[in-house]
Amino acid sequence: MDENTDNDGEMVGLEVSGCERCPALVDSRNQIVNGTGPTDADVLFVGEGPGATEDERGEPFVGRSGSVLDEQLMTVGLDRETVRITNCVRCRPPDNRDPTREELTNCRGYLETEIERLDPEVIVTLGKVPSEHLLERSVAVTKETGTVEDVRIGEKTRRVLLCLHPAATLYDRSQTDAFLETLETAADLADVDDGEPRSQGQTRLDGY
Repeated sequence: MDENTDNDGEMVGLEVSGCERCPALVDSRNQIVNGTGPTDADVLFVGEGPGATEDERGEPFVGRSGSVLDEQLMTVGLDRETVRITNCVRCRPPDNRDPTREELTNCRGYLETEIERLDPEVIVTLGKVPSEHLLERSVAVTKETGTVEDVRIGEKTRRVLLCLHPAATLYDRSQTDAFLETLETAADLADVDDGEPRSQGQTRLDGY
């Protein structure tokens, strides 16, 4: 199925356009920020929502946190060109506040459709909000980072890897090792070794 339309927005492929479900976010955003990366990526990173830089440029994780993510991805044999990065909500919340439960619910169908169509080997949650949103429980992300859980998302059970937000390593350098180790787990789950895929499946480093 290539197209999914509702009264408030349209989703073609993996991209949403014209959605006005959340009035506060419509007023706050410059644009809808869709996910970026291949449409057949084995690794999907899910953040909370766009910040100011992301809202301006129309791409997720392109500010300071994005730079941290890019650097550490390359360390473990992944890179931004071969993974997909998206968010729980696609519009910037006012003053960079957390998205509300209603806003998360309004955007959930888009996220589930993106996951279904992408069909990744592993979903990596970047921070507390996406972790709790997908697992539907409280998460102590600092303690649980690196944990893999099988989670029912839509019609299929998915492997979800809990991870710190990249910004955590900026505020607390002691978290860097845990963040890097979690990305190494993601690379293992996606079958990546020293920059080369171990299987004959999707190419992950030809180009998060």
